[in-house]
Amino acid sequence: MKDVYSSRCISPDKDAALRQQQAADNIQTVEGSGGAVLFEVDCTKLEECASLRGCAFDRILFNFPHCGRKSGVKKNRQLLKDFFLSCVQFLAEEGEVHVSLCNGQGGTPVDQPRREWFNSWQVVAMAAEAHLILSDVHKFESEKYQSYKCTGYRSQDKGFHLENALLHVFTRSLPYASAKVIKLEEDVDGQRVQFNMPAELGDFMFRDFLASDSVHPVKLVQDFILDGVGERWPVSMTTASHSFLLTAKQWETNHCGVEGEQCYWIHPLQKGFNSDSLLATELAHLTLLDSQDTHRGPSEKPLRNKAADGSRFLCSHSTDPDEDLYLLRPSLIPKLSELHNKNQGGKVSATESNVNYESATGCEKLSGRCNGVTCVLYGMSGLVFRNLPVNFWNIPVFHELHLTGVFSSQSEPVKLFEQTFDRLLSPLGISIVAEDGGFSFMAHPMGSVGKVLSRTSGDDITVTVSINLDVLAVVLFSIPDWRLLWSYDPRFLKQFAPRPSPGTSYHAFSLFPEIFSFDISFWIGSSWEELKFHALVREASLGTVEQVKLIDKFSHPDLSQTSYCYRLIYQSHTHALSHTQALKFHKNLESLLSSRLQVTIR
Repeated sequence: MKDVYSSRCISPDKDAALRQQQAADNIQTVEGSGGAVLFEVDCTKLEECASLRGCAFDRILFNFPHCGRKSGVKKNRQLLKDFFLSCVQFLAEEGEVHVSLCNGQGGTPVDQPRREWFNSWQVVAMAAEAHLILSDVHKFESEKYQSYKCTGYRSQDKGFHLENALLHVFTRSLPYASAKVIKLEEDVDGQRVQFNMPAELGDFMFRDFLASDSVHPVKLVQDFILDGVGERWPVSMTTASHSFLLTAKQWETNHCGVEGEQCYWIHPLQKGFNSDSLLATELAHLTLLDSQDTHRGPSEKPLRNKAADGSRFLCSHSTDPDEDLYLLRPSLIPKLSELHNKNQGGKVSATESNVNYESATGCEKLSGRCNGVTCVLYGMSGLVFRNLPVNFWNIPVFHELHLTGVFSSQSEPVKLFEQTFDRLLSPLGISIVAEDGGFSFMAHPMGSVGKVLSRTSGDDITVTVSINLDVLAVVLFSIPDWRLLWSYDPRFLKQFAPRPSPGTSYHAFSLFPEIFSFDISFWIGSSWEELKFHALVREASLGTVEQVKLIDKFSHPDLSQTSYCYRLIYQSHTHALSHTQALKFHKNLESLLSSRLQVTIR
């Protein structure tokens, strides 16, 4: 391990250093331990030091930086920013930057008492300018260094207060990846369809969180639910692949409780080609196409498209079922119903969950009815899509779990489900709220996590369970932001490798990320659609905007034009987000609004 230490902005020459108390002893100690002591090095311009060229350090330390004299917080912020931008060039890939500050200077919640943010050194924001995140902060333990003496108070050979001083540990953030439009090809209702996935959704695709060997918290929560429910009823989960698209007719038949304006409507790029080669019994599958790829097949592994562009989708309050339109599935209910209809009167091909359900599979119809009394629950899980305004708990893509079965009305199945889920979820902060014909799962502050509904037909009761696995994972593992579920940073998933039980708290790898607020105002055109604006916000900001508020609307009496003013709140728990980066995203949004929605930025 190679470490580099600094305690001054610009180290003095050797003669000046030796005049400092204990300097000679310190130099001898460092050099005697195999280290090197460099003189006349500017910590904000380390790249100019010839002795450091080609070096990569595991740890870089800067103890109690200060510009000297009464320099004020602005100059010391700039010192930190310039130091971070310089030292990151010499930081190993998994290295750390340690910065010790007096109590109150850093501006984080750990400082007690905490200064006003504008009166602090804003150490997290300054480090973010160099794409560094605060990964740990703890007390500066001066007692461990008995010979350590702090000097330099107002550029004098005087000490300063180390009581409650803090050591801040910074690490590298993953870089941002630009939004990409993915071109997909699927079999939908017997026809081959090519379409573009909207750019703001591209990063959510093909992540395999629910794979059998996954340790992702979404998969851990699904296993927890299936194991708990499986103690009372056998559960069989289908592993068949199903298309992301629904036809307008399929949606009209079963709205799944989702309004048309909340759906992502898709115009196909091409459809109906090679349809004669499809088997009537072939299950829907998808193939991801590169812009120049001519190879297609259900067995090919999906790969990211690197060059496709031109996302086209339609938000509509009402649709004609005969129209040549598709939509990204807003729920798995239509797919589960489709599977039900295909297998009605036949055998089911499915794989069991973690419990052995051999007696239930291969002998029952998909209706789930077993000898008129015992029920087999059949289930499906996967991604669903909702075209929603940007808000903290409005999730555009999430994993949904659906379970359904048919019971005898005498068994009071809704009551049994309520007892089961109350035992599983109530100790973990989920409330069971009774509703007409079922109940909902509620959590604060996100609201509904799922619901159980029942439908009576003669002596039978069909029960359907629908759960948002993403929100449930956030609650059960105390994850502060749902966007963390989609992080590529290995430090996130590493925490779940031991398969912790729900109720185990997540430990953030990025502490106290800064919040930035920017306003945007523009004149709208005649074809203005607000949900398209929100989609562009997600695309332009790469998901770093957590809230959009309409703060003003003005209609000009003479020009017959309308102006909107929105406030955008930027914050990221997954990447370093600096003021510079947030402003870059905001400028990109202005450009996209002008080119795609034909608005006039004010």
